Amino acid sequence: MSVDRAPRLAMVAGEASGDLLAGLLLGGLRMRWPALQAYGIGGPKMAAQGFEAWWPHDKLAVRGYVEVLSHYREIAGIRAQLAQRLESDPPDAFIGVDAPDFNLDLEARLKARGIPTIHFVSPSIWAWRGKRIEKIRTSTDLMLCVFPFEPEIYSKRGIAAAYVGHPLASAVPLEVPRAAARALLGVEAEQTVVAVLPGSRRAEIQYVGPRLFGAVRELAAQRPGSRFVVPIVPGLRHLIEPLRRQHAPEASVELLEGRSHEALAGCDVALVASGTATLEAALFKRPMVVVYAMHPLTWQMSKRMAYQPWIALPNILLREFAVPELLQGDATPEKIAAAALAWLDDPAACRALCARFLELHLTLRRDTAKLATDAIEEVLSR
Repeated sequence: MSVDRAPRLAMVAGEASGDLLAGLLLGGLRMRWPALQAYGIGGPKMAAQGFEAWWPHDKLAVRGYVEVLSHYREIAGIRAQLAQRLESDPPDAFIGVDAPDFNLDLEARLKARGIPTIHFVSPSIWAWRGKRIEKIRTSTDLMLCVFPFEPEIYSKRGIAAAYVGHPLASAVPLEVPRAAARALLGVEAEQTVVAVLPGSRRAEIQYVGPRLFGAVRELAAQRPGSRFVVPIVPGLRHLIEPLRRQHAPEASVELLEGRSHEALAGCDVALVASGTATLEAALFKRPMVVVYAMHPLTWQMSKRMAYQPWIALPNILLREFAVPELLQGDATPEKIAAAALAWLDDPAACRALCARFLELHLTLRRDTAKLATDAIEEVLSR
């Protein structure tokens, strides 16, 4: 296509983290092409940039082999309907944002029909399922990478890739507005604040939520007067509220609609389900305890395919257990609370971690929207 006119782009982002990344990307694309048309599957952050959602992003918010099986027919049906619609009226390009299990198959089908395909956020082939790179080769014309070590992996296999930095690193200020965040949260100066982030998927909340709220109960008993803030994805309050009542009925817990950045900026320590939120916590320079649990069968299958000892993004990027990871059987309320108290009782360790997270922030901070838009424009102009 001629890049003199505004392109028509189809996009798919699954779950809250993909919606956030895609919303930031759309902001950059609109700066280049104000009349851009974008449509497909997305969430509220994308809608705020003028995106037309044919299906809501939370239809794809399922993780784990066992959990996906129960939703497979619906998800496969959505993918087939979307593919048919895009084949009948081809966009100038398709951009899959994360959600590789959904997007790569869709991208392969569209690419075979001559529609340029771009994938934003490399699957973690350096952590597990490395053979997936062959599927990426047949599916994607360009991989936009958010971590600096990833393009070399693709270039060695003859796959076009570009490092664009991580958009969250630009969205989060280098100097954390801690006092302002605490004021917005209504927190007293000396009050201990614990941010609790149980995940954005229903299955995550099902398995991780009870453990985190159990830890809240333990912390409230051992550190009276503590305040607990729980940013939740819009629409999932009905899952969180019963867990709070059941597992931490006496604790001072406030459920926040969104506002995860306020919670992370203002907290003293965070209890976080493994995922993008761990990187957000690192960018806000917060000590954290990373927790994850899943269906036992999914856990056994995942363990066999892992290539490295870490699952939390800050640990993967720093190449060590900079923050504790409590997984599956080890993710007990007692152990989670003990790990959080260890941070609260060691200010020197917190300051050292903050310095390391600042270095990481600077490494990931690029003009992601512009770099990604430049790379997408190159694909469009071919």
